[in-house]
Parts: sequence; C-alpha cells; structure tokens
Amino acid sequence: RARRCRPAPTRRPGPPNSPPLHDNARVSAPSRLGRYPVRRRIGSGAFATVWLAYDEHLDSAVAIKVLADNWTGDHHIRQRFLEEGRFLRKVESPHVVTVYDAGELEDERPYLVMAYADQGTLADLIELSPLTRSQAVSVITQVGRGLTALHDRGVLHRDVKPANVLFRTVENGRGAHIVAMLGDLGLGKAMDMSSRLTMAGG
Repeated sequence: RARRCRPAPTRRPGPPNSPPLHDNARVSAPSRLGRYPVRRRIGSGAFATVWLAYDEHLDSAVAIKVLADNWTGDHHIRQRFLEEGRFLRKVESPHVVTVYDAGELEDERPYLVMAYADQGTLADLIELSPLTRSQAVSVITQVGRGLTALHDRGVLHRDVKPANVLFRTVENGRGAHIVAMLGDLGLGKAMDMSSRLTMAGG
C-alpha cells in the first residue's frame, strides 16, 4: 500500500535557514504578559502578535507587541524588534505611538508595551467608507507631524501605509478627540544607517 507523504512545512521566502511560517492568529491568549493582564488579541503578523492588556498600576489599557516564538532565536529579527522600541521611545509626539515599557517573557520572547489605539487604523476606516476631504486633510497633516518628529530624532519610517496609521482617543480640557499616530516602524532605520546603505548601493 502506498505511503502518504506529509507535506513539508510552509516556509516564508528568504534564506534556506529561515524558520517555517508560524500561524500567530492561532496563538492562544495568555492570562498575563509580564505584569499586565491580557484581555484579548488585537492582531497578528509574520513577526509578532499584538495583545490588548491592562496596566493595573496606571489604570490604563495598553497594547503589547510580542515577538513570534519562531523568531526568538533569530538574532537579526530580535534586534530589529528591540530597535523599533528604542526608536519609538526617542520620540515625544502625540502623532507617534508611545512605548511605555519593554520586557522579556519566560520563554525569552521580547515584548513592547505601547499606547493602545482604541479607534483602530486608517485601513479599518477606509474599508468602511471613503474619507471626506476634511478628514483626509486632517489625517495627512497629523501623519506629517509624526514623520517630522521621527525625522527630527534621526529615524526614517519606511513603511507608511494605512495599516500603520493608528487612531487613539485623547481627553483634555476641551473634551475627547481622536488623534492619528504612526506606529509599527517595521522597516524603520536610523537615518545615518540608511544614508550609508544608500551610498554603498549607489
């Protein structure tokens, strides 16, 4: 009788030694991440999963981005993940997602604790309906301010797209209003590093 062959694990494009693709969407929700109790999963990608959690000390919802376990042993990916947190931490702007804390789980996966975008992303918004002219101008203006703040700190965001424009409710003396902010640098690089790479390639 013919033997059935098991299909090979799906691999992401890249070097032969890159780890197989991990389905982060199926990761079960942990009860806690560090000192933060977890409420639910917000989203997941090839490199990380983002959880909605709660800071009991500050009585505030936070988003926690955790590196996928199949990338924990990859020094380059791990370093890039941590550098994103350091780059974002350099910037003080309401239009760039704030990093509050960082840590490492018992299984050695690093995580970043960030501001929670309670109003979703620009991708979510435009999927529901087109922006009005005034909405588009407001979002572009705020994204521009975020990019300027990053550039002033020597950081170049190379992945500006609707999914990386986040909306958050902010309350002040004039009441609650929604602010657009840039997140998930992903391909972000320090400008001086980008310049060296560009010059070397040109």
